[in-house]
Amino acid sequence: MKAPLRILFADDDLKYSLVLKRFLEREGYDITYTGNGTMALEQFPIVKPDLVLLDINMPGLNGFEVAEKIRERDRHVLLFFLSDRSDKSDRLRGFSLQGNDYLAKPFYPEELIARIKERFETGMTESIQEESYSFGNTVFNYTINEIRTGNHKVLITSRQAEILRILAKNLNLAVDRDLILNAVWGTSSYANSLALNVQMSYLRKALRNDTASGIISLPKKGYMLKG
Repeated sequence: MKAPLRILFADDDLKYSLVLKRFLEREGYDITYTGNGTMALEQFPIVKPDLVLLDINMPGLNGFEVAEKIRERDRHVLLFFLSDRSDKSDRLRGFSLQGNDYLAKPFYPEELIARIKERFETGMTESIQEESYSFGNTVFNYTINEIRTGNHKVLITSRQAEILRILAKNLNLAVDRDLILNAVWGTSSYANSLALNVQMSYLRKALRNDTASGIISLPKKGYMLKG
């Protein structure tokens, strides 16, 4: 017998959430409900969900912040935003955080069920294929966030993996700094620019076992992964 779909559901509107939770459970799904973003993050490694449903306006950590932290751990779990914020900017923010769907409240529960079934029950989810890159004496496995140089193995975060993937796809070529910022963070703001500096520092440390490769800073241009 096939195991039920595991769903982690975070929303601070208790009355609405209990109604939706019961509706989902009648469809046979295994639902773990939390009333805020902090609890959702605590439950994530315990539940190991197939799908995360996130309200955006929650006390403490909002849905966008929760999604960002989840994506640092897991790039494959599906994320659906359920929100009364339907502005274009909010939708774009959701998708820039690698959200898989965005439903504006109010919506019919049947619409959510249809979208879940489309993803999980009609075979439309993509199978995960291993994606790796070789440069210098290093093999970078993007699928599992692993850098391997000889007998040395380093695990990096999903965000660092996204950055290194861009550089690896453009091996020995200059990559514009703003291109990386927009692809990984969604904007090239000053705060994100500082965050990129930090992530580059971590990546250089992760690659230090390979003298035949490394990340070079190019003034007024960006970065280059040599190999």
